[in-house]
Amino acid sequence: MNKQNKPVRYSVLFVCMGNICRSPTADGVFRQKVADHGLTNQVHVDSAGTHNYHPASPPDARSQAAAAKRGYDLSALRARQVTEADYTNFDLILAMDWDNLALLQDDCPAEHQHKLRRLTEFCQHSDSPVVPDPYYGGGQGFETVLDLVEDACEGLLAHVRHQV
Repeated sequence: MNKQNKPVRYSVLFVCMGNICRSPTADGVFRQKVADHGLTNQVHVDSAGTHNYHPASPPDARSQAAAAKRGYDLSALRARQVTEADYTNFDLILAMDWDNLALLQDDCPAEHQHKLRRLTEFCQHSDSPVVPDPYYGGGQGFETVLDLVEDACEGLLAHVRHQV
């Protein structure tokens, strides 16, 4: 349900390892694109991690800074781990890389496996198979994440618009 107590028509969950860099970046970017297209009441957006390394922590300061430079606010997001209910509750669960996709596939019930994909499958310009983890690198890694996420979120928005 959304704020007007109407059922959300489609829901997307972004997943990385710790839910402090890549998946909250994707969450923030896609949430903004959904809002910009007037779909906030129809599309639910969230993010989670395959590991519970940073429960209830805000996104990495470097992720927040890079996102803010492009007009995205990640400050309200908090890290959480993927739950069993997520496989039922979300229509599309998008992993940032092959490793996290494999972890999701291992945990996901058979009847929900069709919901699992990589975010980069929606890229329209990049041919990168994954959104690389910027955590141990320099600032350019966070810019690369944003470049890939923005590209993929454009394609994802087109996909989601056909679902709602």
